[in-house]
Amino acid sequence: MRLEILPVPGIGHVSEGDDLAALIATAAPWLRDGDVLVVTSKIVSKAEGRLVDVPADGPERLAARDEVLAAETARVVATRGATRIVQTHHGFVMASAGIDASNVDKTRLVLLPEDPDASARALRAALRDRYHVDVAVIISDTMGRPWRNGLTDVALGVAGMDAIRDHRGEVDPYGNELQLTQMAVVDELAGAGELIKGKCDQMPVAVVRGYLSAPRPDDGAGAATLVRDAAMDLFSLGTAEAKAAGLAAAATLPDAANPTPPDPDAVRRAIAAVADVVAPGTEFALVTDEAVRAGLVAAVPGWPADATALVLGSPADPADLVRFGADLHRLRSALAAEGVASLPLPPPAGSPAAACLAL
Repeated sequence: MRLEILPVPGIGHVSEGDDLAALIATAAPWLRDGDVLVVTSKIVSKAEGRLVDVPADGPERLAARDEVLAAETARVVATRGATRIVQTHHGFVMASAGIDASNVDKTRLVLLPEDPDASARALRAALRDRYHVDVAVIISDTMGRPWRNGLTDVALGVAGMDAIRDHRGEVDPYGNELQLTQMAVVDELAGAGELIKGKCDQMPVAVVRGYLSAPRPDDGAGAATLVRDAAMDLFSLGTAEAKAAGLAAAATLPDAANPTPPDPDAVRRAIAAVADVVAPGTEFALVTDEAVRAGLVAAVPGWPADATALVLGSPADPADLVRFGADLHRLRSALAAEGVASLPLPPPAGSPAAACLAL
């Protein structure tokens, strides 16, 4: 195999509503069947109108960006200072949900394409139907990587080729059958294209020639196949977040029995002592254990959907239940300072509380 990586100069500034197929076909009339077109996601987002207006600077800009980030976030993976590593609604784990403020007016932010696989399919179809060239299309963006410094481009969307080259079942030159090898070839091609495109050269499109003899006749399953299922993800949280989860699990160990129901005022003081640190502005409530067992936990106003259930009292005489946020260890410490014991009391199976951690 002999590969060539070719730049596509002359794309120019891309605005909302621009015809990417026409821009690319005009800039690269030399495209031919079997080429792999690597397109930076930013120009796809711009053409599709995935732009958000924000203040140019100041605290208002930061507040607006935080609001946009929250809307693009499906799950927070790790937080370090101002850095947020999150899982997007697409399933990608990225810093700041891939929101970009470079190569765009200061009063706008660029979001990822809403459906990168669909964007790749549409661009491929337009080039094939209107310009009679059959290429594979990769929509790429830059990501960091666990355990390694530096960034690289990866594929967010793909059409016309498989995202993964599956070698399982093949036999190596030594006669060993391959058991696990699955190569994310579209990520490798996206990284190859980035060698030509760069970040400051206004070269948002590259062509990799020689990898495919011909694209798939159909579009394929897309880059969605690269998103690892949560059940198979061994690193679904950042280190500090995993430690916090471990502390919460450790907090489920029984304390000494406390047959005296806790003083509600003491519980409220403990909550007040940590509420503004753990979840500023969130209101927390006490409810009876009967309400939990009746399945009313999810209906209590002010409780986060992923809050934790904390039962206060003794196993024989449970008193109140507190639902709190992620930092359960801090809350237990505050309760202990007020002389309030928290004890394990599993919620009934199938109730809304069953998805919570009952202590």
